[in-house]
Amino acid sequence: MTKQYNVAVVGATGAVGSKMMEQLVKRNFPIGSIKFLASARSAGKPIDFNGTTYTIEEATPEAFEGVAIALFSAGGSVSAALAPEAAKRGAIVIDNTSHFRMDPEVPLVVPEVNRHVLKDIPKGIIANPNCSTIQMVAALQPIRETFGLTKVVVSTYQAVSGSGIAAIDELKAQSAQWEKGKDVEANVLPTKADKKHYPIARNVIPQIDKFTDNGYTYEEMKMINETKKIMELPALHVAATCVRVPVVSGHSESVYIELEKEATVEEIFAALKDAPGIVLQDDITNQEYPMPIYAEGEEPTYVGRIRRDLDNPKGFHLWIVADNLLKGAALNSIQIAEAMIEDNLL
Repeated sequence: MTKQYNVAVVGATGAVGSKMMEQLVKRNFPIGSIKFLASARSAGKPIDFNGTTYTIEEATPEAFEGVAIALFSAGGSVSAALAPEAAKRGAIVIDNTSHFRMDPEVPLVVPEVNRHVLKDIPKGIIANPNCSTIQMVAALQPIRETFGLTKVVVSTYQAVSGSGIAAIDELKAQSAQWEKGKDVEANVLPTKADKKHYPIARNVIPQIDKFTDNGYTYEEMKMINETKKIMELPALHVAATCVRVPVVSGHSESVYIELEKEATVEEIFAALKDAPGIVLQDDITNQEYPMPIYAEGEEPTYVGRIRRDLDNPKGFHLWIVADNLLKGAALNSIQIAEAMIEDNLL
């Protein structure tokens, strides 16, 4: 009989948490028991999972007794307070927030890229990377393995679902307001905490998260620092510009890379063709290339529009698209747990 694991999901009612639940069912994850944890405000409410109704419990340190795998997606402050408590009680924590990502004692994992680091989990906590980082490094890793990698410049086109359910609702409301000729109300983006909010319907916003002192946003710095950590290339040159666009789900990225060795487009195709989790979608004769509307609800990372730079023989341009709530969040979290089970680490 396959070994089964007691699982806790923290933040199941959010956009990512609900996708985690779907993935647990879809992938037939070996669950012995499952519990759903949230704030005291949500405790006691019913939640449906795989045909059974459960009662949401309050997320307290004691709630993690007997839990083997704790999936966190309830915000950085919750993870900061409770992830160590869950780990202290023997759970392996897979945290979808940014709180632990740059902690040198916390592995930051995309299984297709660096599952080997799962052999050493000093704090019992594993960090799930930023959604935009995950799809980019998954696509770049098979290229890097063959040709090396020295530089990455990325511009993102990020869906509103990356900001949560409130941003999705606001995009839909603003679209309806535009059609009726009404004044558009903006209360969510770029971030709820900002002094100014801008419409996202019929607009793009060149700010995701707050600005840092160096002029980059926290989202951009996440991509820069996380890429270096995951790929174990501290000297890699990385620059990012992160932009919110009026798409519900599916992040897109225009990525320029420079390789250590020269390559042809055909060789890049060959490196990507059979790479795990990657779908090569690049047929310009028939206008076939990745688009978020077709990536929504799908598990792979799609790569296309691959071109060699016109001035640098080691430079290439790529277009990368993935569902940010799946591979960019929930799916990658579940795949981390699956990798640990496959490698007999749980």
